[in-house]
Amino acid sequence: MAGTRFERPHAGLADSYRALVREFVDRGEALVPFPLSFPNDDFPALLARFASYERGEGLPQGFVPHTTFWLVAGGEVVGVSNLRHRLTDALRVEGGHIGYGVRPSCRRRGHAMELLARTLDEARALGLDEALLTCSATNAASVATIVRNGGMLHSEEFVEKRRERVQRYRIAL
Repeated sequence: MAGTRFERPHAGLADSYRALVREFVDRGEALVPFPLSFPNDDFPALLARFASYERGEGLPQGFVPHTTFWLVAGGEVVGVSNLRHRLTDALRVEGGHIGYGVRPSCRRRGHAMELLARTLDEARALGLDEALLTCSATNAASVATIVRNGGMLHSEEFVEKRRERVQRYRIAL
């Protein structure tokens, strides 16, 4: 997409990032990907947390190293993705390699498609030969984005803790 940038989080767009998180909260939407739930009032601390988790340092129990990325358009953070460097048994059920979310006011403009495509490029660069993505079976927009990026439905099951059917897609890299 012309005029968009794919980058690691930085202090220069702290206010835009905070506004993105606020949009999710104000609309009562889940904070996806999960790093959106990290406290962001101390932005240098948030950036340090992102960097240490990418290196695999200080991870909570059960977590794997992961990298957070931003999609920026018009000088604003319009999307956030998170790439998990490897999978645990739990991530194979729910979570997969990549989580992503687009600012609610910026949806239906192709940002999710680009955000996922660019994150898949990063997964390839990390040395992965396949990416597993999961989503709610009822999230038609996410299903379409995953399929347009080469996703093939692998499995589906009811996940009790989410109280919904979760689909798993594999994307060859």
